[in-house]
Amino acid sequence: MKTIIIGGGLSGLASAYRMLKEDISDVTILEKGSEVGGMAASYHIDNYHIEKYYHHIFASDSELIDLIGSMGLGADLQWLKGTTGYYIDGKIHPMNTPIELLKSPLSVPDLIRIAYTVLVTRRAKDEEIYKLDRVTAKEWILKNAGRSVYERFFEPLLRSKFGSSHDRVSAAWLFGRIRIRSNRSTSGEKLGYLRGGFHRLVARLTESIVAMGGEIRTNCEASEIRTVDGSVSGVDAGGYIDCDSVISTVSPHALLKIISDAPDIPYQGTACALFGMNRSLMPDMYWLNIKSSVPFGAVIEHTNFLPVSDYGEHLVYVTAYFQDDTDPRWRSSEQELIDSYLGGLLELFPDFHRDD
Repeated sequence: MKTIIIGGGLSGLASAYRMLKEDISDVTILEKGSEVGGMAASYHIDNYHIEKYYHHIFASDSELIDLIGSMGLGADLQWLKGTTGYYIDGKIHPMNTPIELLKSPLSVPDLIRIAYTVLVTRRAKDEEIYKLDRVTAKEWILKNAGRSVYERFFEPLLRSKFGSSHDRVSAAWLFGRIRIRSNRSTSGEKLGYLRGGFHRLVARLTESIVAMGGEIRTNCEASEIRTVDGSVSGVDAGGYIDCDSVISTVSPHALLKIISDAPDIPYQGTACALFGMNRSLMPDMYWLNIKSSVPFGAVIEHTNFLPVSDYGEHLVYVTAYFQDDTDPRWRSSEQELIDSYLGGLLELFPDFHRDD
């Protein structure tokens, strides 16, 4: 049996590894880019690697944790404190401990309602959550926590994650997200990171796949999945490759270009910039959620999570999510996007300078 996997991100690499390890099929991975890794790909800067998009994992990511362990990297998976804050009304408010929450701009009644919301979501049974899939998070929050909690706390978070579709997100998603993020002690939340970078996982998977006889083709874009009598026969990718089965790990939007009956599921995009700085932008804070008119929803200072000494400079991600290719951030050039993000940072942090 021969299987072609379209896409060389972590999903594609993990699928290939498991199929080869369990001797299910011969495997060829087709990756249209020049390197594998997908959203977990990294920049190689001077003497270190850093992910192109911010990365951390949760304790509930059991499949990924098991994969890291199977690659012999389990000892390097570190669980570190990920401090968070909230920018609202022109100020940054830490939001990690009970005392910090009491000092936040939210009223005591609103904090009680938020605590109630967290309690309800953590105690909900799976069958109860499934029923909420057709109820929006907005509807559920307004009904159970009130307009103030929604507008001052949840709406900015939903906007930063889902943009113009924030009011269509299901309550079931919200329940799942709160369950993950509320798994913390009184001192804050612990998040996982692979010391040295997730490029190490990508490299180990690549080595293992090749060692077991798998093939990885980069700069090789699948242009058509061919079928005969309703069954896959092969893939065109700069030449015809016959196969018995295909695993696609690319988005439905990309899959629609190579097969006629793929589901038309809208995917959102992200525009993530990584800045190297000679000083800390927001000392002692890893993740900042933002309620402001700036063109991004979060600032993540990676070197307030991992030691600066691992990199030799302070590393800051600035990120935004958007819904389709009509968004100005999608249509902007790279330099235009960077300039708009730098302008937003200047608005949030008056002491920030472009030469930092």
